[in-house]
Amino acid sequence: MFIFGHIGITLGIFYSLDHLFPEKNFRFDYQLVAFGSLCPDFIDKPLGRIILAETIGSGRIFAHTLLFVILLGLAGYLVYRRKLYSLPLVLAGASFCHLLEDRIWNSPEVLFWPLFGWGFPQDTIYGNFLEYFMVILGRAYDPVYAGVFASEIIGLGITLLFTASYVRLKMKSSKLMKKNGFLIK
Repeated sequence: MFIFGHIGITLGIFYSLDHLFPEKNFRFDYQLVAFGSLCPDFIDKPLGRIILAETIGSGRIFAHTLLFVILLGLAGYLVYRRKLYSLPLVLAGASFCHLLEDRIWNSPEVLFWPLFGWGFPQDTIYGNFLEYFMVILGRAYDPVYAGVFASEIIGLGITLLFTASYVRLKMKSSKLMKKNGFLIK
């Protein structure tokens, strides 16, 4: 899955949860949800495909594990209980959605790391980061990988809906402030 698939689908999941359980009074910062939806890739792609490319050579390592999400969730829970600050909880939830969207259960040695050993399986795509990216991009249009393309379209659609809603809200807020005599710069 690519950027729009992760961001859009995770935004859709959090938005649905927010509206299915309004009584929980736990609002989400959707910018943080978007960041959290890419958090495992922000950590693992540079680390595994660039910095440790010679030894690990994979973009699915530490942050793609259940251990990472559990530790982030526990830290989030502790912070939330003490300060009612939900940032780490939202990051943990969005990162967990990332693992689901990547179907990481197909790589149990990554998902359950370190239970099956300390190593990570290497990617089947070799080369530098640019070569890796070009292969992945090329696969997006291969019928065998149609799920990736479909998730990108769905994610892009949801992201565009969120963006349009945000812009509309800002325009409405701006008009209301002008109407009430507040100067906007």
